[in-house]
Order: sequence, then structure tokens, then C-alpha cells
Amino acid sequence: MVLGSVDDKICFLEFHLPERYDEMSDKIRKVYDAELVEGTNNVIEQAEEQLQEYFTGKRKNFTVPLDLRGTEFELKIWDQLLKIPYGQVCSYGDIAKKINNPKSVRAVGGANHNNPIAIIVPCHRVVGKSGSLVGYGGGVEKKKFLIELEKGELSLL
Repeated sequence: MVLGSVDDKICFLEFHLPERYDEMSDKIRKVYDAELVEGTNNVIEQAEEQLQEYFTGKRKNFTVPLDLRGTEFELKIWDQLLKIPYGQVCSYGDIAKKINNPKSVRAVGGANHNNPIAIIVPCHRVVGKSGSLVGYGGGVEKKKFLIELEKGELSLL
């Protein structure tokens, strides 16, 4: 995984997919007016520790500070993602209803896709209307893995 921070806040967390590196670099340049630089700092180390705890079943909620930047609509959706409890899923339609815009299901999917902080902002907890595991930036297999991990159906210990 690749973690990024700006001003002591996490601004992105992505699966390390070399084919998406240019896209990620461009996004950091445009959204944060910054360059991707290798290294670490206190907030990245804190996020790494919390992610390790998450993957070993010791953490259900993240407390690392976040710097989320997007459109007003995206921020509204990402806020809803943060409210989905650990081990539970909801549909894109459920989120559209929660923001009082039930016809915005496709737009919710787009905002979910644009989530810059995987796992911590749990876009993997959003599923299709029938419960199907549709779409995930890291791949549907990773989405399935994360959902099963949270439901206690697998362990990395």
C-alpha cells in the first residue's frame, strides 16, 4: 500500500498498483499542489501502525487525522462512508438516501470511486443493491477480502 500525507494529515492511501502511479501522482499535484516524495513522518507511521492493528483484528476505528479534498458532493459521500460501522455494508442506494438524494446512486458510485483514502475511509463497505461486490479501485478480490476480514471470516494471525 502507498500512504501519503500533507501537513501532518493522511491525504491518500492506495493499493500499490504500478499502473496507477501516474494517475496518483497527477492527483496529488492537482489537488494538493504537491509532489509525490518517498519518505515517512509521524502521521504516516501512525497510519501504518493503525493499519497493522486493523489487519490483525485489533482495530475497528481509525483515529489518524485525515485531509480529504474533493467536491462538496464527494465530501458528503466520504463523510457517509466514515459512518458505516466496522463489519457492516450498505448499498450505493442507501448512501444516496442518507444524503436525501435517492436518485444520485450513480454519482455516489463515482464519489466512492474517487475516495483517496482506501480502508480508513471504508469505500469497500459499499456494495451493489443485491449485495453484490461491484467495483473497487484495488480490485473486487481485495474488497471481498476486507469485508470478510471485518466479519471475522478470516484472520491474518
